[in-house]
Amino acid sequence: MTSGPIGLDLAEVSKANAPQLTDVPAAPGAINEKNEKSLVIADDSPQSLTDADGKEYPTPDEVQTLRRVCGTVPWSSYTIGFVELCERFSYYGTTQVFVNFIQHPLPDGSTTGKSGTDGQSGALGLGQRASTGLTTFNSMWAYFMPLLGAYMADQYWGRYKTIQISIFIAIVGHILLIISALPQVIAHPHGSIACFAIGLIIFGVGTGGFKPNISPLIAEQYEARHPKQYIRVQKSGERTIVDPTMTASRIYMYFYMMVNIGALIGQIGMVYAEKYVGFWLSFVLPTALFCCCPVVMFLMRKKYATRPPTGSVLAKALKLWGLATKGRWSINPVTTVKNLRADDFWESVKPSRLGQAKPAWMTFDDVWVDEVRRGLKACTVFLWYPIYWLAYNQMLNNMISQAATMELHGAPNDLINNIDPIALVIFIPICDIFLYPWLERMGIRFTPLKKIAWGFVLASASMIAACVIQYYIYKLGACGHHPSAEDCKSPAPINVWVQTIPYLLIAFSEIFASITGLEYAFTKAPKNMRSVVTSVFLFMSAISFAIGEAFVSLSADPLLIWNYMVIAILTAIAGTGFWLAHRKLDKQEDKLNFIPESSFKGRKLSYGGQAA
Repeated sequence: MTSGPIGLDLAEVSKANAPQLTDVPAAPGAINEKNEKSLVIADDSPQSLTDADGKEYPTPDEVQTLRRVCGTVPWSSYTIGFVELCERFSYYGTTQVFVNFIQHPLPDGSTTGKSGTDGQSGALGLGQRASTGLTTFNSMWAYFMPLLGAYMADQYWGRYKTIQISIFIAIVGHILLIISALPQVIAHPHGSIACFAIGLIIFGVGTGGFKPNISPLIAEQYEARHPKQYIRVQKSGERTIVDPTMTASRIYMYFYMMVNIGALIGQIGMVYAEKYVGFWLSFVLPTALFCCCPVVMFLMRKKYATRPPTGSVLAKALKLWGLATKGRWSINPVTTVKNLRADDFWESVKPSRLGQAKPAWMTFDDVWVDEVRRGLKACTVFLWYPIYWLAYNQMLNNMISQAATMELHGAPNDLINNIDPIALVIFIPICDIFLYPWLERMGIRFTPLKKIAWGFVLASASMIAACVIQYYIYKLGACGHHPSAEDCKSPAPINVWVQTIPYLLIAFSEIFASITGLEYAFTKAPKNMRSVVTSVFLFMSAISFAIGEAFVSLSADPLLIWNYMVIAILTAIAGTGFWLAHRKLDKQEDKLNFIPESSFKGRKLSYGGQAA
């Protein structure tokens, strides 16, 4: 029973589930190679596998037939989730007030930027162009720097150390932002903006080191205890498989919920801090909560399962890909694509296949080639995400402006988009507790790639809903196709809460696409390249912001209908293309997950898990 280019059959799947010499310990601490358990054959089933602790592993037939369930999330993962909550509170709470701080001048009689109930908060008065430029730079910078943060973690420092260093760098950036907002500094706008810009750059460096490393670390806490599928007998007597991949999905769902709780509280709270006290408080409070992060990480340092850096793994992966592409390029692009997608693309560069002809740098085994193949497949999956984020980003700008042209009934227009994080906090547990288990009971394997495809569908539907709303704003509003004009004093007679429809759709799309992207990066990357692959996923947001610049000309009346319509069509096309390109990969989901772990670690490791 062969299984395609990866070369796994069901017997190997069963072997992959069995306890073996791995670098994953049964208890927290440095992940190392000492966790070797002996295998015994259970008396009542000649094919079942049981370790010395009595844990039973599924047979090939059971892998195909038994229902799969999630494992128990370790409490150490929840502490990492709290760290993420604090960091996202600090990030979104701080950045939420950037536009008003830069764009609008100080209100009359104010030295802190506060405006009171009816006024407009402001500080530097540099105009919309300056605020748009700096906030766009911040968004792109924050999603570009993870490439560097991931490289440093996988190559030199390891995830835990990189996170701690990044936290302290970000705190320096936070402090500079606070200084730029002090009344004595705001009084000198040019000095304030210089301090603000320097703080923004340093702040982004810290964010870039934090983001690609915190998400792999939280899932590694479960993997350290249960790296393989195992059998759990339910109270009803049903035999089920506890699946690490499904558990990783659960972990990332609640991780994402923590992200949105932090973002929600930060965004709402800092808007009111800015309005009634001043910008300095909007920068101080996020900084204060962010300072909890290094404290929690330090107190838990001996409880976390950590993986040491492994040296020049990325360089070897790139060399391996380069070797595999040798002789496969053609002036005919169709031929080139066909050659690069050939079944023997990776098989041809396995050390066992090359024999004595393998280059000196090829110090890894055949399994690591399969791991690299799997990781690069994940990166090709992520290449479709910029179009998805293009739809998502509409709620950060154009949909806020859309809300301002409808009847608000006392609600600030820049608070309506908080429907999205509120919906996520509500529906993430519903999907985890009810939807996903129900689908599993129905025999429907809602695999990661299927989730992502549905995420594109829902994102497109969200843009269609926004397009319809915009159509009726133009049709019913007293100002026709120019409801955002300064001389337009009458909003369209549409309740702003109709935006609940597109925001709910985009929230569900995040559950399927955004959360699953983090999960896919973790489960498909080689263990010594997880931060790098996660950073590639995050970098897609930076590309999306760049693409979004091409839509600026459509982001104004009377062209907003075209803006939403074009993005809806692009997202639908991208979702269709995504599924057509990866539907064969979807059928290999289990085989990809069951690739045994390579013995190649990059650097030589001591049994304590540290680089020798």
